[in-house]
Amino acid sequence: MIRLSRLSDYGIVLMSHLAGFGDGEPHNAREIAAEASLPQPVVSKLLKALARQGLLESHRGTKGGYSLARRPEEINAAEMITALEGPIGLTECTVHPGECAQEASCHVREPWRRINDVVRAALAEVSLADLAQPPRTPTHPDTLPLAGNVG
Repeated sequence: MIRLSRLSDYGIVLMSHLAGFGDGEPHNAREIAAEASLPQPVVSKLLKALARQGLLESHRGTKGGYSLARRPEEINAAEMITALEGPIGLTECTVHPGECAQEASCHVREPWRRINDVVRAALAEVSLADLAQPPRTPTHPDTLPLAGNVG
């Protein structure tokens, strides 16, 4: 199974909360942890990592904290995953070419590279603004108008 680590998932949740504040103001780790219902030590660690990778700005002082380095529309899921996990790669050879002894004779290397490129491009199409949207209320099929009753 291909999945993000729990810390990466939490990191993206934190980014989403910062985007959701919508004020561009710095928010401290305690405030963000409370908003996200996550332990403050974990939140502090992730915020520092995201700031080191240039996705957040760190502000010192009594009203300090963290804010997004760019607008939510300008940050995408691929960037956040790369900042938290490292390069996106479904197989080792898509991340570290030349390290596999089978690489020269591997007939699935090129198809895996193409799949990896498609996955990376799809993640790049999802912005932090998209991720920060409030969940839609699902519409129950029984509440939809029938085709003959529309209008």
